[in-house]
Parts: sequence; structure tokens; C-alpha cells
Amino acid sequence: MTNPNMNRLANNKNRFQGDAKRVLCCCSAGLLRSPTTAVILSQEPYNYNTRAVGVSTEYALIPIDEVLVDWADEIVVMEPWQAEDVRRQFPNEVKGKEIICLNVPDKYPRMDEELVAFIKKAYSDAAIFRRAHKMDAVDDSVTGENS
Repeated sequence: MTNPNMNRLANNKNRFQGDAKRVLCCCSAGLLRSPTTAVILSQEPYNYNTRAVGVSTEYALIPIDEVLVDWADEIVVMEPWQAEDVRRQFPNEVKGKEIICLNVPDKYPRMDEELVAFIKKAYSDAAIFRRAHKMDAVDDSVTGENS
């Protein structure tokens, strides 16, 4: 029997996707925070190739799976428990990938002005932290803290 994800896995490396960093944006349901993050990171100054998913299989419209985790160069989550969940569900696929936690509370509508500002600052702070500590991989418990 063939793997039902074989074609999806092969398409992960499709050369026509370009060279942009591939960022998987995750929140609980994939409806508000992660789509907003995906839009922000797909625009200037980042221009990343982004996807938005939910880690809660009970609520997610587009649930996270091993193919999407394999596709990503970087994974951005909104809360620490989501990083733990991703690591637990996909231990092989996350090896060598950055998981960045932005610590975004689940209280904003999609593309809310305050949410957009929060995400931009949190992602920028995480990037500054990584550069300052010359980190290849980021422990979500020490980045993305908003003071």
C-alpha cells in the first residue's frame, strides 16, 4: 500500500515555490492569529512563503500535519503549549527547525490592528534575540516574550 501523503511530500520540494523561507504559522484553530501572522510574514520586509494551520485537531479548519511540518523551514506558534504539541506530534519532522513562540493571547479578531502590531513586535523581538545569541535553533521558552 502506498503512502497517501507521498505526492504531497514530493510536492514540498517543488522548485517553482521559489527560494523564500517557508514559514508555518500555527495557532489553536488556524482561523485568527496564524492567518494574520501568515499575511504579515508574506509581505515586506519578510516576503516569506507562508501557510496557516491549527494545532487543535478538534477545531482546526486546516489542521497541522507531518507534510506541512516537513514543508516548513521555520514554525511560528502563538503560545508555548502549541510548540510543545508540535514537538510531541512531529518529533522527526521538527528536527533542525526553528520553532518560535510569539506569546500572542487568543483575544483578537483576524487582522485586528492591535493583533498586527503585537505580531510584528513579537517576531521582530524574536529575531533580535536570535541574532544577539547567534542561535541556529530557538527555544520558544526564551523568545517572543513581550514586556
